[in-house]
Amino acid sequence: MNSNHSVPTTWQHDIDAWSVAMTGMRLSSETIGLRTAHIRRLARSSLAPTPWTLTSSELLDWTGRHDWKRETARAMRSSIRRFWAWGAQAGHTDVDVALALPGIRPEQPRPRPAAPDTVRTAVTNAEPRVALMLRLANELGMRRGEVSRVHPENDLVRDLVGWSLVAHGKGMHKRVLPLPESLADVLLRAPVGYLFPGPNGEHLSPHWVGTLVRRALGNGTTMHQLRHLCATELHNETHDLRLVQTVLGHASVATTQRYIAVDDSQMREAMLVRSHRWASEAKAT
Repeated sequence: MNSNHSVPTTWQHDIDAWSVAMTGMRLSSETIGLRTAHIRRLARSSLAPTPWTLTSSELLDWTGRHDWKRETARAMRSSIRRFWAWGAQAGHTDVDVALALPGIRPEQPRPRPAAPDTVRTAVTNAEPRVALMLRLANELGMRRGEVSRVHPENDLVRDLVGWSLVAHGKGMHKRVLPLPESLADVLLRAPVGYLFPGPNGEHLSPHWVGTLVRRALGNGTTMHQLRHLCATELHNETHDLRLVQTVLGHASVATTQRYIAVDDSQMREAMLVRSHRWASEAKAT
């Protein structure tokens, strides 16, 4: 189907109503934008005049014909399931056709921390604004959406130990991150308003923050890899997985584990030491 088709009015009306419902659930604007974009894509396929006349076989055929990456397919499935669950709850349909979509197992990605030298070079050479984005992502493990929303006047907090920063994470969850003195000094001197203001008086979009950081890093390194580097180095320093989970704002320790890279040199040394011990014991017998 032509992806350039406009969204039918009969679909758009319900997508708008769903967006309002998600706003009432206090989901982030980024999450709402992604989920509604998924349903608009389905609407443009012209499979059915309204969402609620779409059949499960048509939905299965449409999703099956797309060669999406695994995580994209999982996100699309989640949006579709949530949209039809809302439709059933709102009384628009008695049949939840999205229940027919099969589950998709998540990928088991390898940790891929940014190379420390790449980060040092980027921070040194970047313009001050981008260098600050890099530092927040690397030193505090913040996501691009969290970096984009930093508002020093509202988010800086002081306790008996020093300054901390409130990070506004996924699903409107907040966490408090200890600030190094050098970062605290920069934020305390920042002008009133968002740390990274956009042209419309709001903050820069997370997408643009990620783009600026990626350009500064170069070599195909992404902003998200700074979170992997933060997680890996914090774990190497503390050996405390729960601490790293709290810093990154993960709901599950299992997610945090996927961010921490194993030091190959330490693994090799540990295995060689163990092998040497077994060999020594074998000679002794």
